[in-house]
Amino acid sequence: MTISTAEIQDAREASERETFIRRITGGDDSSLIEQEWLVTNGLGGYASGTLAGAATRRYHGLLIAAHPAPLGRVLLLSHLSEQFKFMDQSTFAVGGIEQANRGLALQGLHSLKEFRLEMGLPIWVYQIGEHVIEKRIYLPHHQNTVHVNYRLLRGHGPVQLKLRTSVHFRGHDEHVTTPNPEPYVLTASAGRYELTDGERKFPVLRMYVNGDAPALTLDDTTLPDVLYRVEEGRGYDNVGTMWSPGLFRVFLHQDRDVTLTASTESWGRVLALSPQEALNTELDRRQRLLAASEPAARNGMAGELVLAADQFVITPASRVEDSARAQASGEEARTIVAGYHWFTDWGRDTMISLEGLTLVTGRHPEAGYILRTFISHMRDGLIPNFFPDRSTEGVYHTADATLWYFHALNRYLKVTGDRTMLRSHLSILKDIIAHHQRGTRFGIGVDPTDGLLRQGAAGYQLTWMDAKVGDWVVTPRRGKAVEINALWYNALRLLQKWLKEEGENTLEIRAAADRAEDSFNRRFWCEAEQGLYDVIDGEQGDDPACRPNQVLAISLENPILDPSRWTQVVDTVYERLFTPLGLRSLAPGHVDYKSRYFGDLRSRDAAYHQGTVWAWLIGPFIDAWLRVHPDRSAECRGFLRGFDSHLSEACIGTISEVFDAESPYTARGCAAQAWSVAEVLRCCVLLSGDVE
Repeated sequence: MTISTAEIQDAREASERETFIRRITGGDDSSLIEQEWLVTNGLGGYASGTLAGAATRRYHGLLIAAHPAPLGRVLLLSHLSEQFKFMDQSTFAVGGIEQANRGLALQGLHSLKEFRLEMGLPIWVYQIGEHVIEKRIYLPHHQNTVHVNYRLLRGHGPVQLKLRTSVHFRGHDEHVTTPNPEPYVLTASAGRYELTDGERKFPVLRMYVNGDAPALTLDDTTLPDVLYRVEEGRGYDNVGTMWSPGLFRVFLHQDRDVTLTASTESWGRVLALSPQEALNTELDRRQRLLAASEPAARNGMAGELVLAADQFVITPASRVEDSARAQASGEEARTIVAGYHWFTDWGRDTMISLEGLTLVTGRHPEAGYILRTFISHMRDGLIPNFFPDRSTEGVYHTADATLWYFHALNRYLKVTGDRTMLRSHLSILKDIIAHHQRGTRFGIGVDPTDGLLRQGAAGYQLTWMDAKVGDWVVTPRRGKAVEINALWYNALRLLQKWLKEEGENTLEIRAAADRAEDSFNRRFWCEAEQGLYDVIDGEQGDDPACRPNQVLAISLENPILDPSRWTQVVDTVYERLFTPLGLRSLAPGHVDYKSRYFGDLRSRDAAYHQGTVWAWLIGPFIDAWLRVHPDRSAECRGFLRGFDSHLSEACIGTISEVFDAESPYTARGCAAQAWSVAEVLRCCVLLSGDVE
């Protein structure tokens, strides 16, 4: 039987769909140094870098380990340079620090024939003459361990591999100019190496090489003037130093891989699995994630996003108390990292992301753990806005995170039918509403004159549009914000429903909801903009700025806006705010509109919510669109096409936080953002899986 080229290609594509391979081929030095990869460990720790091998962010490194507060996440293994020596004595280097970071051509980059994600894990393929060498990086789940594996796929061996490990022990978000905690101290025993800093402030970094005849040659080398190009562009300190103890030498054969392992775990835990067993175990875990997901999330772009979603669902390693309390109850503590590299867990982001990251993916018990973890930190009717990386105490300046909690709980209950959890929560939920009605922190409270929720305190940014530089709150939105009142009404109606189901009195809650609904529809319509005011009763009066917040008045379970206005709002948002990668945060033409998000911190924050596109907003927009146009779901599938292309850009296989407001919609902000991934994944499933 003769098999055609087309049939071979179809078979290859089908196989790759099953293993979720995303290939990046071609490209020049500049694109390879801009594109990034990310692997996480389920604790908040990670490894990340550029396809070129250069560390361009302060957060790039092969092992960023997550440890209990006050240490938090720490960068330990910063960089790895590779040199191959062949049987003819020729040598070839890849991953050099100085050349790559200075933007100069690298010998190794010209040999990079392919980068790909396979089941979400990064793989590099180098072709050097007759030799083809593959490198892959993976982190065992719930371990602060990284494996860097090399495989000789083709060519005569052995090939001598020289690996230079470079370190800079520091907090992962500390500036690159932070002094190295020298002197580093290296100890060795039976091919195992332990590196500590002079003051023992950081965990022990344990390293070993698995392969043929590994050895370490010490040379105590300082690598000065390492340029971090992204930090330079963002206006931060950008030239630092690394230190290297020496060069590992090992022989690579076609029938024997080489793996460098680095870890802060005990030797017993590190060696419990061989590198190959660790890889197989992680691949099996990822296959189970896909199998547990909704059927529509098991293939295509949705399947890739299931693997991306896993990066954000973590056990909070920094908060030992949360784990202790949860385990005492026979449970596990879970939370959601809002974004990599610098975010921790944020209440608002977590509640918006919960459905896409845990319910669509079949991780229902973890969804319950997350909800219980956050509610255990409630204070004065508020859940935390976020948890600092090096603290166990939450920060509470948020007007909407707690209201999003009602939304997340409702989605959880719809999927699980967990009445036990609902009943255990009812008294807490009633207390939240009571605190909001009588007033709580940061000026958050119901205005008795109209029943709408107002918020605002000098020096604080309480809504999701929360950029602040020093004392400058860029978009304070103090007063009665449109989405805050949409969320408030939704929370009231949900509590009303739950109380009724449990046979409790709903009179007071129903009256509060009715009053808020009436006041909202009388006061928020802006005829001139054919949409809703963004804020009423603000410091400058009523704000007619065309922003995406108004879609929440339609998209939530209980829409507060009268249906007669839905079409006008959706049309206005589509015409003025829609882009292929989400919604603009402010319509073009406004005096404060910024088309690009770039520059130093002040410049970026001035544009953060003043036009910049936010990917997560595609979710509420699609929900609102389907309410208005239930027979036009095919157009919604088209709204998601831009994200499929984006998975091959920026940080490969995931979705960025924000984008410029104008074409080409350059990715900006966090390289991987929880609610971006969550809402696009949720919409993929809502619209029956694969994007056409």
